[in-house]
Amino acid sequence: MNIAIVGASGAVGQEFLRVLDEQNFPIDNLRLFGSKRSAGQTRAFRGKEYVIEELTRDSDFTGTDIAFTSAGAGTSKEFADVITRHGTLMIDNSSAFRMDDDVPLVVPEVNGEDALNRPRNIIGNPNCTTIQMVVALKPIENLSHIRRVRVATYQAASGAGAAAMDELRHQTAQLSRGEEPTVEKFKYQLAYNVIPHVDVFTENDYTKEEMKMFNETRKIMHSDIRVSATCVRVPVLRAHSEAIWVETETPLTTEKVRRAFGQAPGLVVMEENAEGEKYYPMPLFIADKDPVYVGRLRKDLCDDCGLSFWVVGDQIKKGAALNAVQIAQWLLANDPRFKN
Repeated sequence: MNIAIVGASGAVGQEFLRVLDEQNFPIDNLRLFGSKRSAGQTRAFRGKEYVIEELTRDSDFTGTDIAFTSAGAGTSKEFADVITRHGTLMIDNSSAFRMDDDVPLVVPEVNGEDALNRPRNIIGNPNCTTIQMVVALKPIENLSHIRRVRVATYQAASGAGAAAMDELRHQTAQLSRGEEPTVEKFKYQLAYNVIPHVDVFTENDYTKEEMKMFNETRKIMHSDIRVSATCVRVPVLRAHSEAIWVETETPLTTEKVRRAFGQAPGLVVMEENAEGEKYYPMPLFIADKDPVYVGRLRKDLCDDCGLSFWVVGDQIKKGAALNAVQIAQWLLANDPRFKN
């Protein structure tokens, strides 16, 4: 396979390199692209140094099978034709094309087959919060149609990039020294605080992040499911958490759902430790892990058809780079164009 990574110097671009290596993804030739500022820098991959090329309108992707792009929606929109014009498949991590009718939005454990219908040679990688939620919703949907989802997210600083993680560390150190914290990446101080504001507000008073969870979930699951979200930034470095309430058409027992969770691909149930004590996933232990973890499953006391549970996933891995690589792996196994 001939592979390109666009946005190679960013946090997700670096994660692409790590994930491709960890997954032992077959690569014959690798090219790295970035902005003018990062062009000329080098990145190591499998014992070899690669030079980052500047992405321009003259960049030639001839012979490149798959390009993983994570350089922002503006870059994806500007250069999509450059990347795909010679047949390269673009798996895009930005929000640029997610809701376009002719661009599939794919989480392989949920709707991998959608990746086969890509008229523009572009596949969208969903928003991180949506990805980990639908992985957990799919086994429930298989038991009974989900009518409604209410979700509160607890999103790590890394969702806003490496600089945001650095700011959280810096603020924590400043406050420990009695100094005024530096606030640049977020609207307010994140250290020792939570901010119920991720992305910009829309006309209905929900943020774009919250509306992504509504719209993307419906597209991925091919469903009329309704999602009401409150997205919150929390002082955690890496891995997002979600408290989820679902209402199904018919009542489901926790035993049946727990069994479905345990059999679902990409999902790990965490409810008891080795001593039989109550246990649950937390960002502290889930950061840098591949699967989505679920725990705290229980019946909703307000609704006979309701369930409540807790989900944690590393949003840089499963919420970004890993899901994109898994899309490519699914295509290698199922698409005649790529199938070995």
